[in-house]
Amino acid sequence: MVLGRSGLKVGRLGISSSYGAPAIAFEEAFEKGCNYFVLGSFMKGRSKEMIQAIHQIRKKREGDKLVVCMMEYTHSNLIGKGHFYKGLKALGLDRVDVLMLGYYTSRPRRQVMDLGLELKEKGVVNHLALSGHNRKLFPKLKEEGLFDIFQVRYNAVNVGAEKDLFPFVGGEDRPGIISFTATRWGQLLKENKMPSGEMPLSAKDCYRFVLSNPAVDICMTGARSLEMMRENLETLERGPLSPEEMERIRRIGDHLYGKPRS
Repeated sequence: MVLGRSGLKVGRLGISSSYGAPAIAFEEAFEKGCNYFVLGSFMKGRSKEMIQAIHQIRKKREGDKLVVCMMEYTHSNLIGKGHFYKGLKALGLDRVDVLMLGYYTSRPRRQVMDLGLELKEKGVVNHLALSGHNRKLFPKLKEEGLFDIFQVRYNAVNVGAEKDLFPFVGGEDRPGIISFTATRWGQLLKENKMPSGEMPLSAKDCYRFVLSNPAVDICMTGARSLEMMRENLETLERGPLSPEEMERIRRIGDHLYGKPRS
């Protein structure tokens, strides 16, 4: 899969560092073709396992296949720059493929944009990305051409991107589209959230729902253990949903949404 106009070659599942899986889980994900790794720029806590995996992958001389994304949350030029360079040092890299600014409901402040553009101009960032919940903002920013990648919430409950975003970001010069919260923070996996008589979804069901939409390049996933990572990776073997599976998952999503779709 090519991540839109960035030209980056990526697997369909993106791997987040923040859920506590051991380094071996990230290495196995990479071996299965999941090469899009995401870490927070502050590189604290659970990031260390992914950092360890990245070092191991580079030792095997396969680092050129990795696509590393650093998330910047601070919304401050000075603090963000400090985080970025400390993170780059921890990774042992001289650049990252993607710097993602998040999370935004409006256009990023000028100083944050200046930070991203400065790092890109210096060659330590290859592509800028934006993550947020304001779906209608992304098509407007697409026209400005500053961002190569957008990350948006999309799952069986929150399907607004199908109307507000996906129809407006196609074409040859399209931005890469990444989705997050595929399980809606775990609600789609809970029996007590289901319609009467309906079994809860699995994480694989949720990921397959997202990846069945051709507008989505990458679906983000997080794992708390090696076993959970292996289960998530089984998504890659299943392919798109059947019409019957899609109808069931949308029915469950409508139930959790709890009000008529506009």
